[in-house]
Amino acid sequence: MARHDQKIVTVFGGGGFVGTQVVQQIARLGHRVRVAVRRPNLVGHVTTLGNVGQIQPIQANVRNAASVQRAVAGADIVINLVGVGYGRGAQTFDAVNTDGAATVAQAAKAAGASVLVHMSALGVDKAAETSQYAASKLAGEEAVFAAFPNAVIIRPSILFGQDDGYFNLMGTLSRLFPIMPVIGGSSRFQPAYVGDVAEAIAQAAEGKVKTGRIYELGGPDVETHKALLERVQRETQRNRFLLPLPGGIAKLLALPFAILPFPPLITADQVELLGQDNVVSDAAIKDKRTFAAFGITPASMDNILPTYMWRFRRHGQFDRQPVLDQTPAA
Repeated sequence: MARHDQKIVTVFGGGGFVGTQVVQQIARLGHRVRVAVRRPNLVGHVTTLGNVGQIQPIQANVRNAASVQRAVAGADIVINLVGVGYGRGAQTFDAVNTDGAATVAQAAKAAGASVLVHMSALGVDKAAETSQYAASKLAGEEAVFAAFPNAVIIRPSILFGQDDGYFNLMGTLSRLFPIMPVIGGSSRFQPAYVGDVAEAIAQAAEGKVKTGRIYELGGPDVETHKALLERVQRETQRNRFLLPLPGGIAKLLALPFAILPFPPLITADQVELLGQDNVVSDAAIKDKRTFAAFGITPASMDNILPTYMWRFRRHGQFDRQPVLDQTPAA
């Protein structure tokens, strides 16, 4: 049933890993959702996340201002989840993470939207001097606030969930190779569950938190990168040798991936990010700019990872079944 105060919500990047979760959350709130993506024909699945006609894919490219303006026309709420983790062709860091963020914010302001929620990434302020990705995301944040001062910016840590990019990749590598390289083994991370982040974004869209602020979202567990890889091994029931790999060597090994025609396993920029801590800052904790601001108790990896990491075990879900004692009773 539609709400009496039903709003139009445009979600840029609504067909991706985070986007489908956000679209589902917004639909549950009773709003109409426009899923703004470059190729609407590839995101038909999102229409099943709400009632008939409630969710509508629409063509938009953050590098094309006219398409962005069409996507936000008449929208009450705008959510931007678009970002690239590596640059290729026209999809450069600056074009998408910085200029694209500015284009969406400017269009949202011009369209009269009351709320803008922009997703960035945890730690970009600390890594901006050495990482092009982080620098572009930080510049994007600044562009968003310049165009839309009352925007809400969400900085999540590494995300985990059914279709995540990190744990699924590490699980695949543990299945394929006898050795797993450890880059930045002592760096600390604070993975967050995608469902919790989506709920926070939905609450921000509903005006449940203070605007004009940056919120840092990390899960309940802080672990080193090496500990995360050990966790992957436990979940996949593998016993791979963990090989410490210095950052310089890792960057050299990453160079060939830059010229391959498919998404790289890792880039030199990502090697740089793995060498730095990625945890919620003390300032954010003090100011309650964390999950606490949303009243969300974040889910732990212990509860979520076992629900999908079993597929990387030797016998899949059957490895989870205990062996029954077949010894006849005396």
